[in-house]
Amino acid sequence: MNSADGGHLARIVAEVHARLAVVTDGEVADYIPALALMPPDLFGIAVATMQGEVIEAGDTRRPFTIQSVSKPFAYAVALEVLGRERVRQAVGVQPMAEAFNALVLEPRRNRPYNAMVNAGAIAVAGLLRQHFGPAAFDELTARLSDAAGRPLAVDQAVYESEAATGHRNRALAHLLHAAGIFTVPADEAADLYFRQCSLSVTARDVAMMGATLAHIGANPRTGQAVFGLDAVRDTLSVMFSCGLYDGAGEWICRVGVPAKSGVGGGLVAVVNRLLGIGVFSPRVDGAGNPVRGLLACEHLSEDLGLHLFESSNPGSRLLPLLAR
Repeated sequence: MNSADGGHLARIVAEVHARLAVVTDGEVADYIPALALMPPDLFGIAVATMQGEVIEAGDTRRPFTIQSVSKPFAYAVALEVLGRERVRQAVGVQPMAEAFNALVLEPRRNRPYNAMVNAGAIAVAGLLRQHFGPAAFDELTARLSDAAGRPLAVDQAVYESEAATGHRNRALAHLLHAAGIFTVPADEAADLYFRQCSLSVTARDVAMMGATLAHIGANPRTGQAVFGLDAVRDTLSVMFSCGLYDGAGEWICRVGVPAKSGVGGGLVAVVNRLLGIGVFSPRVDGAGNPVRGLLACEHLSEDLGLHLFESSNPGSRLLPLLAR
């Protein structure tokens, strides 16, 4: 991407940020008490290209906890180390028309519907704890750090807050243990999940993590191979169909790129072989999605022609330039 192309993209990112900065819909998540302390009006957009460049607007360097944005990356690690068949035995790939923290499993297979809802993510955590033993969190953190291109660490206050209040997630862990999804103690699976959700990131980190998936598993800035092709393909597929929970169908029609949000205000979106997008905005809607994060991706998709099936948007002319 030459400087003129980069300048065009930077102008669009800045315009979208300015357009949405006045939006104040949504509330900061407070069911995890430590999250309620985040200033509500922070807002940052970062876009990472396949050349390793990161274009930023707003509060892109402000740390927040990754929360459910960690789910696709943990899923990719599980696929990488355990293989598709073993993971598929434990976690499905179907959308679920229930709340993200629903205490339900697939009726026929007795497994979580997908890895983007809490039951599926805790199942993945249990599989990783079972595979790696006590080193599971260090292994997971190392892989997510490689995707971000820098070392990530836990926000201890958020972790302690999650551990003190996460009774529903512990209930899910016990349900999964009873169903035979994993054999390690339920509390060990839940604790790994709490810790992964409490990793501290920035919008810039999230954009680079998305760009690592977009770059077929290699961090585009460092060149390090993080995930294999098969793991990336399955992860992006499940993100596309299930990443926005019961709003996934609307998202696919309106925005048309794989994405995952978190109640900490983060959102990652992936434009295959072109871009990773990271947005941070603490105000979330009733489903736990950052309001300005959803709007930012919708505007960028429209302005740049990012929808998977887009062919007529004039902005799509930018994409061949980015791919060079």
